[in-house]
Amino acid sequence: MITLETIQQKQAELAALIQQLTSHTTHLIFPKFEVELRHGERYAGTVLSEDGQIQHHLVLMARRPATKLTWAAAMEWAESVDGSLPTRQEQALLYANCKPHLDPCWHWSCESHKEDASCAWYCYFGYGYQSYGHKSYEGSAVAVRRFI
Repeated sequence: MITLETIQQKQAELAALIQQLTSHTTHLIFPKFEVELRHGERYAGTVLSEDGQIQHHLVLMARRPATKLTWAAAMEWAESVDGSLPTRQEQALLYANCKPHLDPCWHWSCESHKEDASCAWYCYFGYGYQSYGHKSYEGSAVAVRRFI
């Protein structure tokens, strides 16, 4: 049998749980770090993990390939300039913070499509949308450096 006392007790338990969840705080510690930017490079920002912790800092490198490249060639080019292609998350950060320094066309990411290994993800830096295309297509590329 449900009584007023039982309902009030459950209400008090729920209020305590709500208080516990809403009073939880997260402390982020930003250790002093120094990033040396080479000529023409841009600091893109901090990349966070799914739980909001700092994974690394991202730098957009200045060098660009002379021509459009297939995905494999873009991966090789990025390594040849001591960088790597950005992840999809990093591409979103580049669009948000470095858009004036990016050509408004699509650029390869380093991520293959999980359901179709013949495709890889790209970001169109003109509008910021992401999609995927066949790895044999020729697109633009930028390289990034990461600092932990």
